Amino acid sequence: MSKSKRSQTDILQKLNIQQLNPMQEEATAVIKKTDNVVLLSPTGTGKTLAFLLPTIALLDEDCEDVQVLILVPSRELAIQIEQVVRDMGSGYKVNAVYGGRSSSKDKIELKHAPAILIGTPGRVADHLRQERFSTKRIKTLILDEFDKSLEVGFETEMKQIIKELPHVSKRILTSATQGVSIPNFVKLDSPKTINYLDGSVSKLTFKTVISPTKDKLDSLLAILNHTGSQPGIIFCNFKDSIQEVSAFLKRKNINHGTFHGDMEQKDRERSLIKFRNGTHQILLATDLAARGIDIPELKFIIHYQLPYSAEEFTHRNGRTARVNAKGTAFILKWEEETLRDFIPETEIADISNQAARKPQHWQTLFISGGRKDKISKGDIAGLFFKQGNLTKDQLGVIELKQDCTFVAVPVTIADRVVTELNNSRLKKKKVRITKI
Repeated sequence: MSKSKRSQTDILQKLNIQQLNPMQEEATAVIKKTDNVVLLSPTGTGKTLAFLLPTIALLDEDCEDVQVLILVPSRELAIQIEQVVRDMGSGYKVNAVYGGRSSSKDKIELKHAPAILIGTPGRVADHLRQERFSTKRIKTLILDEFDKSLEVGFETEMKQIIKELPHVSKRILTSATQGVSIPNFVKLDSPKTINYLDGSVSKLTFKTVISPTKDKLDSLLAILNHTGSQPGIIFCNFKDSIQEVSAFLKRKNINHGTFHGDMEQKDRERSLIKFRNGTHQILLATDLAARGIDIPELKFIIHYQLPYSAEEFTHRNGRTARVNAKGTAFILKWEEETLRDFIPETEIADISNQAARKPQHWQTLFISGGRKDKISKGDIAGLFFKQGNLTKDQLGVIELKQDCTFVAVPVTIADRVVTELNNSRLKKKKVRITKI
């Protein structure tokens, strides 16, 4: 990819963004001229773009080494930021490294060093020990959702990594949580704090639903019948609870996906893809989905099991009523359960009116070719329109990955499309197309 510098205007045009929001405007200006910055802003307000725009503007086009290191607490966040950088079309190489992905794959990609390296602390520390990339030109260190990294026990690795970065002159820390102490090893001297957590008027409505039974399943069903086919997340504390609720929803023919830490990385990614493209309207998740994942605006979330900490309560709620939208957080409480002090007491919700639950509309198809095969979204759309005879409204979201692609098509035509298009040629590659 050529490294001709693209202006901020070009990048925003490519992302189809007309205008930055006030937080992004301020952060971009401050990061450009300030060495140490702490950016505090609610989930879903566009912090990723706020730190990437000024960071990319400061990159040296002639440098062949890593210049920016972004440390993140989860694989999903690493993948999400990598995708944003690619979508920006900046001309700079970017790679994400994280646990659950083959180290040999990382090794091949790191042979030609990216300008921007994103990773979870454990995997980045591992590559540093193996001397797979040089730190001599890393001038910018970004700790995204830094409070979460410290919370999930990455402190030792982060210490090791930061020790190996002698030439860092710019540090950017982001969080959606107030008042997290920053450890000394980060070396954040006199930072400028940009705080958009206070005073933001949330359009979030809390509704309490009382369950007469301890398992709360019938009350959960009543909420889902009330919300109809709107997209939402049901939060549980444990994967066992997710399995139990999932089995119940299957019996009730409610289409849903699951998302928790014990799932294989590939299955976690596919679950999010299906949720994003509308194959699943409901996601059953642990607090892993409370932040750092790329999903669209939600109409509601349900606290099926109440969270243990105020932080997780805040982050779960941050998945709905984001930016300018309205949303509802349902607090599902067994009648003998005591609410923790950080959960507000609200009026008991009236969920007696039922909304129609539409049957599943979209089905996700897997295509065995992606970006590395020089395949574009246009190539895929062309194949589905010309050879698959789809109309424009029958082609749903296309997600192009490095070595594969996912496409949403209506359930009613999915089998026909697979039969007709499997083993087609895209560019020079013969691709398999299957339902997932």
